[in-house]
Amino acid sequence: MAVKALILGCAGTTLTDDERAFFKEVQPWGLILFKRNIADHAQVKGLVEDFRERVGRDDAPVLIDQEGGRVQRLGPPVWPAYPSASSFARIGDPLLRRSAIRLGARLIAHDLRALGITVNCLPVLDVPVAGADAVISDRAYGTKPEEVAIGGRAAAEGLLAGGVLPVIKHMPGHGRATADSHMALPHVAAARDVLAAHDFAPFRALADMPLAMTAHIVFTAIDERHPATLSRRVFKEVIRGEIGFEGLVMTDDLSMKALSGSFAERTRRAYAAGCDVVLHCNGVGDEMEAVARAAKPLAGKAKQRAAAALARNRHSPEPFDSVDERARFDGLLAGKG
Repeated sequence: MAVKALILGCAGTTLTDDERAFFKEVQPWGLILFKRNIADHAQVKGLVEDFRERVGRDDAPVLIDQEGGRVQRLGPPVWPAYPSASSFARIGDPLLRRSAIRLGARLIAHDLRALGITVNCLPVLDVPVAGADAVISDRAYGTKPEEVAIGGRAAAEGLLAGGVLPVIKHMPGHGRATADSHMALPHVAAARDVLAAHDFAPFRALADMPLAMTAHIVFTAIDERHPATLSRRVFKEVIRGEIGFEGLVMTDDLSMKALSGSFAERTRRAYAAGCDVVLHCNGVGDEMEAVARAAKPLAGKAKQRAAAALARNRHSPEPFDSVDERARFDGLLAGKG
């Protein structure tokens, strides 16, 4: 059966019999994990292996959001806690700061690769502005586009060196939103030239990355009616045009309250706008079934972009002594660079 242009979640720490049968039939391109799916090393590794066995693809992507700070699905006492992106600002020397960000991402990749997780939804390239909702805030590498681009590049390099694909998010920029798109649909009224110089700039600087995730935000200067995820104009003029991104674009979670309409409608509209792959995260069976029924086969340019992304993944990560490098990381954070 053809692979679907679809990434799904699952409900718990193991696949149910119904989920196993569903994944085998539907053939989603990938699986995304959340805290509800995490217990310990052996359990996570078993869950990942079970998913890949169901879909019959050893290279089927398994994703996670392991940013650090408020957003990390793996954490103590089993896994280390990582600092938020903004925490790196305490390192005054720019070169040491960049080194610490890269090393932190390399350590995260080491943790993920050991579990069979091959994609991390990092780096956040959103540039927060004063008065915006706090959903981004400390998840950003700075408050200036150049700071965010430098930090994002370092994090992406660290992940790639460790055999994990980065996902740049939330394209074309979530930092100006005055609402959390998990809960409501934000509208951004900034002028097009302001957006281009500020919000879009980090994405333009990292347009060579393999994977990106959209923002459920209406940019009224570009498309007054549709959030970026569902906007043909945003895709054509900004994502593929002004930013110049040629990699695979996935939606943010279709179950977020920023979007309206049935799940089948959301799925079809995302593809029509230009998304290569749709993402549904919460593991709720009837919602997943509705998305899967409307999902397209992974074909054409989307299939080419997916193959190109997987080809970027290192089968043998760079040599790495995790004990020594973790000690060096801790030293950088403590100002002992």
